[in-house]
Amino acid sequence: MAYRFLTSRVVPSSNRLTRKFLFIFTLSLSFTYLCYSLIFCSDTIMHGQSDEQHRCLLFQSVGSKKILQKSNYCTLSVDPKGTRDTTSKADLTRLETIQINNQSKNFPAVPFLDSPRGFGALDRKITNNNTGSPKFGNKKLPNAIIVGVKKGGTRAVLEFIRIHPDVRAVGTEPHFFDRNYDRGLDWYRGLMPRTLDSQITMEKTPSYFVTREAPRRISSMSRDTKLIVVVRNPVTRAISDYTQTLSKKPDIPTFEVLAFKNKSSGVVDTSWNAIRIGMYVLHLENWLQYFPLSQIHFVSGEMLITDPAGELGRVQDFLGLKRIVTDKHFYFNKTKGFPCLKKPESSSLPRCLGKSKGRTHVQIDQEVIEKLREFYRPYNIKFYEMVGHDFRWD
Repeated sequence: MAYRFLTSRVVPSSNRLTRKFLFIFTLSLSFTYLCYSLIFCSDTIMHGQSDEQHRCLLFQSVGSKKILQKSNYCTLSVDPKGTRDTTSKADLTRLETIQINNQSKNFPAVPFLDSPRGFGALDRKITNNNTGSPKFGNKKLPNAIIVGVKKGGTRAVLEFIRIHPDVRAVGTEPHFFDRNYDRGLDWYRGLMPRTLDSQITMEKTPSYFVTREAPRRISSMSRDTKLIVVVRNPVTRAISDYTQTLSKKPDIPTFEVLAFKNKSSGVVDTSWNAIRIGMYVLHLENWLQYFPLSQIHFVSGEMLITDPAGELGRVQDFLGLKRIVTDKHFYFNKTKGFPCLKKPESSSLPRCLGKSKGRTHVQIDQEVIEKLREFYRPYNIKFYEMVGHDFRWD
């Protein structure tokens, strides 16, 4: 059409040479336009496929099959093993940096997208046995152990200190050094949470403090282990211990019957565990055969209720941690008569200890309480002298 228009309007019909020149010129322009169009379309298609492959490679390199299948941004069939090798070092370095930053901030390790094009900051996952489950850090033997005492406030200390970003703790009591020692250290290590090199691994089993073999066994594991002992007025502790047992076994004898060999004579039965635990100095002497006093920190169970931030501040100092857990984390629950953690950002409810904590004690005759105070007084005085602190239980 262009040719006919030009030849009819511009060029005289008699000039055949000029006609041929215009024909060739028009044809070359059309061919050039066609070539450029084909090259542009090809580049666009290849670029789109390259971006899609790049996103697929990144998804495959850091995630499980479930992530790949569910992603709207990855529709190519890619071999997972091949993609791990082809992913660029720069991408993996970026992903690893993001993962470490998230771990230090206590964020959950889940992949997320932050750009319209589909690829955001993806957490790098380290998988075990091809299960696809995320594994961060390593399982290590504990650097610190809350070794006692029962009904002193050990659960509160554990729950309060574990909100520190540099602390990871086992939630349940392993009872390794008193009941499960024959299972071996590998079994014990397997119970621990995964931690980064900068974090402290902790566990708490309050029965360790009164277990004769525990100090030697812990020392054999590591002489550098830091020990935390939560102590409480031994009379109050014994009554709390009995109250807990009574809630589980309503048929047990009364507190007075169990506490004294002969109530009229006032001779205390030291074979009863609830009484013996409160003889702190006797148990401490056993621990000092294996650990220096500087490696043992004593928490006041009474101060833990009235000043939880102060007690936790000293625990953080002892563990060599920055004081991150402060008074802004606590509020006093009047119903339980115990401090609770304020509502964390990730939850709609505050964190209080369970129903078994803050339980109302059974009523004990005042005469019985006075006799127990007299019994514990010499043990308390010697304990104060040994640890260099007066807990004012008398």
